[in-house]
Amino acid sequence: MKKILCLLVIISIFSCKDNKSNQNIPVEPNNGSGKGAVPPKVLSFSENIEEAHNKPAFMTKEAVAFDIDLKFGDKTRLDAKVSMLTNSSKVRLDKTNETSIVYNGEKVFISPDSSDVQGARFDIFTWQYFFAMPFKLTDPGTVWTEPKELKLDSLKYETSKLSFKNDIGDSPDDWYVVYKDDKTSRLKAAAYIVTFSQEQKKAEQNPHAIVYSEYKVVDQIAIATKWSFHNWDNENGLGEKLGEASISNIHFFKPEDTFFKAPENALEVKK
Repeated sequence: MKKILCLLVIISIFSCKDNKSNQNIPVEPNNGSGKGAVPPKVLSFSENIEEAHNKPAFMTKEAVAFDIDLKFGDKTRLDAKVSMLTNSSKVRLDKTNETSIVYNGEKVFISPDSSDVQGARFDIFTWQYFFAMPFKLTDPGTVWTEPKELKLDSLKYETSKLSFKNDIGDSPDDWYVVYKDDKTSRLKAAAYIVTFSQEQKKAEQNPHAIVYSEYKVVDQIAIATKWSFHNWDNENGLGEKLGEASISNIHFFKPEDTFFKAPENALEVKK
């Protein structure tokens, strides 16, 4: 009898061990299971916008080019082709009047050397930045505030203020109030100041906004083909419309080695 009882105890012990070895151990919320599983990453405000535009795909491309037709009032401000490395480290702007501006990664040049240099640095850096903004929101040196809702037109949107560390770009005192589209998470608009050639306090007396619309998907990358420019204030959002731009002929390409090199008849444009 003792031998039978001992045998039953041993069988019972091994049976329990076998049941435990087949038991799923929850390691995720909602009774999920998996070895070493971790919860999905929670994206920040800026990361959400970059993801909606497909930044990873954009950054796999070497260079992008587009035509810009920019008007303020009834006057053409810029009619040109903009070409740039996708990381913005080199930029080229070819105007229809045969003036070219080149940023070779270190210096800005304009050709021919008899060209008017006024506004050249502003043009080479500003318009390419507005185009590439949805892909640059987490660049080194960017500083963000906590998101909050602000009025833009008749609606409120989630926003966050973007500023820069002191050693970033031609105008590190610039700031942007970035609006995110609630439905698509794409860049809806950005209020901004222009501190180029003026002090920040003076620039803050006259803020403006750019509104992005008519998005087109190029190689799985979302790009706005219409921009509009407005007066802006923090409380009421958009004011009077000032201008607009059409973006067309968007394409990615592989530049030749000399593409961003200054032409022989170029003049350096200093600050």
